[in-house]
Amino acid sequence: MLDVRNINTHRGPAHILHDVSLDVQEGEVVALVGRNGAGKTTTMESIMGLLPVRSGHVSFRGEDITRLPTHEIARRGVGFSPEDCGLFPGLTVRDNLQIGQWLAEPARARSFAGEGTIEDRVFSVFPEVATLTERDAPNLSGGQRKMVAIARAMSLSPSLLLIDEAFEGLAPLVVTRFREAMVRIRELGIALLMAESNLSHAALVADRLYAIDRGEIIFEGNPEDALASEEIMKTLRG
Repeated sequence: MLDVRNINTHRGPAHILHDVSLDVQEGEVVALVGRNGAGKTTTMESIMGLLPVRSGHVSFRGEDITRLPTHEIARRGVGFSPEDCGLFPGLTVRDNLQIGQWLAEPARARSFAGEGTIEDRVFSVFPEVATLTERDAPNLSGGQRKMVAIARAMSLSPSLLLIDEAFEGLAPLVVTRFREAMVRIRELGIALLMAESNLSHAALVADRLYAIDRGEIIFEGNPEDALASEEIMKTLRG
């Protein structure tokens, strides 16, 4: 579904990503794990076209999307929930969700909605969001903002969802709730690429895992092997 090959990305003069390669298959949950500053967010933003890729390529369902603008990548079915949530502060939760629906291609929205509406699918993952629709985005807790950000990305009716730091800063009980939500998203047929700082959290839901350090992929495999590797664990702990 997603194929990232040997991408190099800069932030200003700084060369952040060095020949990063990864892939996500249909219906798969893949985690990209690394310390803060390792290159996780830069990888996500490179895939989404928010940062220009200097070399290498990104393809989605066989189409090269490396140079496409972000809104065109989204229209092809790639949703993105950023680390800072990126909610529009002057809008209600309902308005934020509707932005995703407006951007969704009608044909894909119908095919992914199944028997229910897009909102039915979104609220099946986060029923809590249904009680927040009239609230202004700034008047949400950290966990609520993350829920709404993921829900907005789902409103696009994506076939691939990128989530940057879904579990960061959450209490243990809320982490369990978000793990359940990730499982439900997968049940809806949506593939996931998750960027996580905490390997243990990523291992709760990921089928496969990539570890990144200093802008380079240093491990690819299943979470159990990563957890068993002293070298990988030492690198991730810093």
